[in-house]
Amino acid sequence: MKTIILFIGISLLFWTCTQDQGQSSSNQPAKKKVEKKAESSKKVEEGKGVGEITHVDLNNPLVAEMVEKGTSIYELKCASCHKLTDKRVVGPGFAAITERRKPEWIMNMITNVDVMLKEDPEAQALLKECLVRMPNQNLSTEDARSVLEFLYANDGQEVGS
Repeated sequence: MKTIILFIGISLLFWTCTQDQGQSSSNQPAKKKVEKKAESSKKVEEGKGVGEITHVDLNNPLVAEMVEKGTSIYELKCASCHKLTDKRVVGPGFAAITERRKPEWIMNMITNVDVMLKEDPEAQALLKECLVRMPNQNLSTEDARSVLEFLYANDGQEVGS
């Protein structure tokens, strides 16, 4: 008789413990994940990527000093993986990138690559195509803006004097 009561007691204890864990772990985090996905999809829908850059004022004509600085940054940090043509080496080629992507997306990809690869569908598609994650180059917003200016110059936009 003692073994039956002991068995029932342990069974009830086990049953109540597993029920509490199942309810608390399934309800709370799911709501937070849905809210975060809704916020990030709103940001991504605009085609500007995910990050702090939400608006870029473009220069017309391009500023020569920024193009020059962007060129040196490209040669130092980008040229080993990206070519200025449409040819893919490790990463995609840069030819016509300013026609395919919004300037905010380009700058967010440069400055916020880890989050972009995690949350932006276009960045994820590029990762599937290239099979190599772009490393974070730790560029400032100012440096990223110079690289953007350089990319516009590469795509044929007029550079001022």
